[in-house]
Amino acid sequence: MEYETPRLTLRTPRKEDAAAFLGYLLANRDFLAEWEPERDTSYFTKESVKAALERQLGDIEAKRGFLFLLFAKASGELIGSIGISNIVFGPFRSCNLGYRLSAGRENQGYMTEALAKIVEFCFKELSLHRIEANVMPRNAGSKRVLEKLGFEREGLGKRYLRIAGVWEDHERYAIRDE
Repeated sequence: MEYETPRLTLRTPRKEDAAAFLGYLLANRDFLAEWEPERDTSYFTKESVKAALERQLGDIEAKRGFLFLLFAKASGELIGSIGISNIVFGPFRSCNLGYRLSAGRENQGYMTEALAKIVEFCFKELSLHRIEANVMPRNAGSKRVLEKLGFEREGLGKRYLRIAGVWEDHERYAIRDE
């Protein structure tokens, strides 16, 4: 699957993306550490990344989840990723959303541009009704992106996820296809 925005190409991973994705993870390891679960050193290996991408391809085929890699059109560089997980069909028709961007690429509108396309994909192609994203209260940039796209804050999950070794509160945001 591949989609275009004015400055980005968003596409599901291919097996041959393992080296580029590992490079992205290594280059952004310190930058992303504050916002992600603690990662064992084995997470940052070629074998681990290949296995993760293979799992993602299985999830995509089964429509359990989707990973989109974000490539800057100008340079071809892998600059981020968006994950759609916990897809539930039936009467709920919902999913969770997670995203990350390379250091130095924040505050330039890339994630807003990419997420707008992914929201459209979720509503039009997957026929979902609700997309939920959970954000740490101190992550002002991420909250700003969601609010620009029409996500509404619905509440606070106390000690919701273990991030960087600490149980962190998360604000729950959601958007519905009305």
